[in-house]
Amino acid sequence: MWVFFAGLLATGAFAGLIAGLFGIGGGVVMVPALYYTLSALGYEDHAMHAAVGTSLTVIVSTSLRSVAAHAGRGAVDFDVLRRWTPWIVLGALTGSVIADLAPGEVLTALFGIVALLLSAQFFFGRPDWKLAQDMPGLPMSGVLGTLIGTLSSLMGIGGGVFGVTLMTLCGKPIHKAVGTAAGFGVAIGLPGAIGFMVAGMGELGRAPFSLGYVNMAAFAVLAIAAVFLAPVGARLAHALPEHRLRQAFAIGLVIVALNMLREAFFTG
Repeated sequence: MWVFFAGLLATGAFAGLIAGLFGIGGGVVMVPALYYTLSALGYEDHAMHAAVGTSLTVIVSTSLRSVAAHAGRGAVDFDVLRRWTPWIVLGALTGSVIADLAPGEVLTALFGIVALLLSAQFFFGRPDWKLAQDMPGLPMSGVLGTLIGTLSSLMGIGGGVFGVTLMTLCGKPIHKAVGTAAGFGVAIGLPGAIGFMVAGMGELGRAPFSLGYVNMAAFAVLAIAAVFLAPVGARLAHALPEHRLRQAFAIGLVIVALNMLREAFFTG
């Protein structure tokens, strides 16, 4: 059992680092790590749902720490957060309902496919490519915000994967996009986690210390480790040149996407 907790500590530390670095809440690390860990311990029936639900719970703490670190450097657009948060919350709640009905393989495949598409834009796209000069207003902000919340909740990620992409295409500098997207994580993680707690109540075959689909033991270990590393990631993000940050973001997405697609189509 000590190996289990040591692995969770290492996963949480790395998740916190990339949460601050890319504004993505750390879910891209936590979801596969929790899935493999819970499956290895014999709780494979609900492993993917528990991984997503627990990841969303941890994302609340990592995102709060990350956005505070970025705000200290003036890299958070609070006007965007104010206007987009209600729609993102609506999407996160919708995603938790859909996830309860979807097989785990669907969730992993969806994440892998979308992440590959987004990574291509970040790696090959030119920094001056823009769809607009600023973030859209209503009704498009409502549609896109709800979609970001839904997809992020389904995948157990903090919204940075979609938020950073959207904001850079709408004229936001990469550092400002990363800092603001960290705030999306709170809007996605909190309602999403509550939704997964409620949806998993009464399900059989869950791991010990589970509240619905959220494993509270894993949450405690991951959150403690992740919170301390998020500010380190934020400092590293502001130390890197913009084009290097974009490339690192894309490479990280490719690695995670291929791993999730392998899990969805070639295992089990």
